[in-house]
Amino acid sequence: MSYPTYFESFDVKAMLNDYPIGDAFLEKYSTGSKDELQAFQNQQFMKCVKRAWEIPFYQRLWGNAGVKPEDIQSIKDIEKLPVYSKTEIMDSVAAYPPFGDMHGMDFSKGDTNHTMVLHTTSGTTGRPQPLFFSPKSREVQGLLLGRIYRMQGLKPHEIVHSVYGHGLINGGHYVREGVTHYTNALFMSAGTGVETRSKQQVNLMKDFGTNVIIGFADYIKKLADTAKEEGIEPGKDIPVRMISGHMGRESREAISEAWGGAEIFDWYGVGDTGAIAGEGPDHDGLYVMEDAHYVEVCDPDTNKPLPKGDIGNLIVTCLYKDDIFPVIRFNTCDVTRIKTSPSKLGLDLDRIEGFLGRSDNMVKLRGINIYPQGFAPVLEKRSDFAGDYICIADRDSTGRDELLVKVEVEDINNSDVSAYQALLKQSFGVEMPVELASKGELAPLTQTEVRQKPIRLIDNRFK
Repeated sequence: MSYPTYFESFDVKAMLNDYPIGDAFLEKYSTGSKDELQAFQNQQFMKCVKRAWEIPFYQRLWGNAGVKPEDIQSIKDIEKLPVYSKTEIMDSVAAYPPFGDMHGMDFSKGDTNHTMVLHTTSGTTGRPQPLFFSPKSREVQGLLLGRIYRMQGLKPHEIVHSVYGHGLINGGHYVREGVTHYTNALFMSAGTGVETRSKQQVNLMKDFGTNVIIGFADYIKKLADTAKEEGIEPGKDIPVRMISGHMGRESREAISEAWGGAEIFDWYGVGDTGAIAGEGPDHDGLYVMEDAHYVEVCDPDTNKPLPKGDIGNLIVTCLYKDDIFPVIRFNTCDVTRIKTSPSKLGLDLDRIEGFLGRSDNMVKLRGINIYPQGFAPVLEKRSDFAGDYICIADRDSTGRDELLVKVEVEDINNSDVSAYQALLKQSFGVEMPVELASKGELAPLTQTEVRQKPIRLIDNRFK
């Protein structure tokens, strides 16, 4: 049987020309024109739309919204297309098991001419979702992340310690591909505390001379505590100079201090899309990879685009996924805003604030929107905060929502719960009950050791 192998299925040189990396990327978007970028976006968008009309998922989604092929003549017409989210994807999986009908492949016909990569989401908000990539879209995804790491200053041959998971989840695998294929750094795939025990990780980091840590902020901070317990001084015995991960609302100062003053960088992406935006050395927002993604910030209730600077849901269109599993106006349900100040690096690219919370995890208390992911930097103002917390939402018989905040402290016998309650009221403008817990007690609920993204909300309101 004859069929193309992975790297024979697309033009690598054309990909590198369309999506420059390193100095070529910085030069192109500091000297090129916005008109050229928009023309490229439009060209790629129309390829994606043409492919999507061939796929049952989009035929159904767009047809039900009354959209016809002739309605979309350019990217300026994108708002005519309906927004969708994981809900519609999982409905597709349920109706057409096991993979749904959004990928555009008919497995029953035995098509062997299309190499595909299959992973899943983490299942943070429910059942894991299948994710599909062609070799081309897989490599573009990795390239974009490699581009971000290089923009942040990652150097060849530096030792990169990754705490991303490497099971079925997409994240750890494509991060590894991004580093090894596009940065020339040395990648250590340590994974979570389940894949490689935390104590073993910090000792390996010391032995190998780790320079860079990548992953989710919660576990990176925990590793610093584990190192100290092992008699290892972070930043000295482990010479980490750079941490790049998903900071969200976490305290950068606390993470940097824990690792001896390492420089902190943020980047943002989701499983369906890969890396969307990354922080540069100016530390002023996350630069959107606009040649590969078209982003909108929309009202969570109406899905209508908001003016730049307003907070809303991030809606993403992948401009490079024009073959398998196109992603057009995907609602991430992640909340952010587009920054309006000029780039200090002189890059003519939009910047987003970063991850500010999830609209589907929002709890409204007395008219105030509360995002549980945003509690860490507030709690860290207390010196006795031990680093872990969880929020539990309940709704009483009158329809009133309450949010209980459980907080780990260093010494439960000498901590003042009223001080935490006052701190939360001062920071969020609403009273919330607080329960204190001993260090490590909340791990079964937050699953910090075993999940890439710890659980921060248990929502009992709709049970």
